[in-house]
Amino acid sequence: MRTYFYLLSLLAFFAFSENTDIEEILTENESNFSLSEKSQSQVNDLSTEKDSLLAEWKVVVKQVEGLKIYNEQKRRQIKAQEERLVTLKEQAKKVIETKRDIPPLMEKMAESLDSFVRLDAPFSVDERLKRVNQIQATLSDPRVTASEQVRQVLEAFNIEREYGRTIETYEDAIEIDGEEKVVNILRIGRLALLYQLKDQSQAGIWDSEANDGKGAWVEVSGYRLAIRDGIRMANKTAPLDLLAVPVKFKGGE
Repeated sequence: MRTYFYLLSLLAFFAFSENTDIEEILTENESNFSLSEKSQSQVNDLSTEKDSLLAEWKVVVKQVEGLKIYNEQKRRQIKAQEERLVTLKEQAKKVIETKRDIPPLMEKMAESLDSFVRLDAPFSVDERLKRVNQIQATLSDPRVTASEQVRQVLEAFNIEREYGRTIETYEDAIEIDGEEKVVNILRIGRLALLYQLKDQSQAGIWDSEANDGKGAWVEVSGYRLAIRDGIRMANKTAPLDLLAVPVKFKGGE
């Protein structure tokens, strides 16, 4: 009986020992599984962080490439601006030099214009000399800008040029054979400068070679009607038409 009890006790001990080992094994497995899940979570976190860093790196690389392009554009722009500044400096230097040269040039042009008017055929003399005197006064006035001085001088030259392309008539007092007479003047461009007495009894032409090269009014015959018609055309009381008028050339008519 005692032996039987001993065997039961021994079996119960082994059974308890086996259950204890199983529980320890299960507990250890559960712990290992938990560690495995934790490790996998860490791996997943690292993978996510890697993907995030990779995405950020791609964005940074793209930004760097954009900055390289932007910087290259800026370098080209800066180079172009530097070249433009050099050009502007050279132009400014030339402007200063030109501005310095304008006053003496305008003076020479005014003097040339004055000489030209005085040596030219004597038409609208008072008007033309008045224009020249006004220009000379403008050039001497420090209050007048250089641009305005240039404008007036060029305008005067343009007016003189236009005289060669127009026809006009006006009344004037001229000296004929040492006697002053009131006549009608007919100017046909710069080709001919003619006169006719008020009663149309006499007509003539300005001859720049007469009077020892000083010029004089010379009577011409056979052109009274033509000069009369030219005066009417200039007054716009007759339609424009061909005119047979005397023309003085150097060395003859």
